[in-house]
Amino acid sequence: MTAPTASTAPAPPADPAALAVRDLRVTFDGFTAVDGVDLDVAPGDLRFLIGPNGAGKTTLVDAVTGLAPATGSVRFAGRELLGRPVHRIARLGIGRTFQTATVFEQLTVLQNLDIAAGAGRSVTTLLRRRRHLPEAVAAALETTALTAHRDRLAGTLAHGRKQWLEIGMLLVQDVRLLLLDEPVAGMSHPEREATGELLHRIAADRTVVVIEHDMDFLRSFARSVTVLHAGRVLSEGTVEQVRADPRVQEVYLGEPALTAPAGGEA
Repeated sequence: MTAPTASTAPAPPADPAALAVRDLRVTFDGFTAVDGVDLDVAPGDLRFLIGPNGAGKTTLVDAVTGLAPATGSVRFAGRELLGRPVHRIARLGIGRTFQTATVFEQLTVLQNLDIAAGAGRSVTTLLRRRRHLPEAVAAALETTALTAHRDRLAGTLAHGRKQWLEIGMLLVQDVRLLLLDEPVAGMSHPEREATGELLHRIAADRTVVVIEHDMDFLRSFARSVTVLHAGRVLSEGTVEQVRADPRVQEVYLGEPALTAPAGGEA
């Protein structure tokens, strides 16, 4: 399976549907986890966030989704997100995944997607097989390559397919900004390749931000990269630009994943 190559990083977006972060700060008990971060991610981009443990990657995503109190500004589709409760941010078309897939394992793939879509079906009708699928559910099954598995219990799916199902559960909600936390952790090589291709399909008309440690995966699929260190943006650009940055090489000193083809975690 041939993996897409990284493309040139986009210029800071003027598109109102972009994610625009300005001077974002998150502090816990006097410790600053995110320290004045500026970030622009345009629709159609597939942005990877990397950095050492404790760099502020997950905290940044927590702030965007309302899980961590923050100051500064986070705008998406022209709307300010900071200060809004989590459920109202979700209603604006913003969704995230976590490192462990959160699906209903005792329900089928189709039932999981139905619930996520908010189709308004009762428990009784939810358990019935039906002739016609809502367009959004059918599209999500096709996009995630789960059509053939629609009647399987989610708990019986392979690890990779559970992650794809969770992404599908965001797609049926018409999420426009997807924030994915290490989506290929624990996957086999074929699953990582298929996941990368899935993310490229999704990013064609959405904004996608991926927290990742798998440098081989990043090199194959990232369109642009932001490196965080100590809560600040250390470097940003294409994969090639970031790998060539001496500051990044210093931060990752002793971790050859950024400078050698061999796989590894950063």
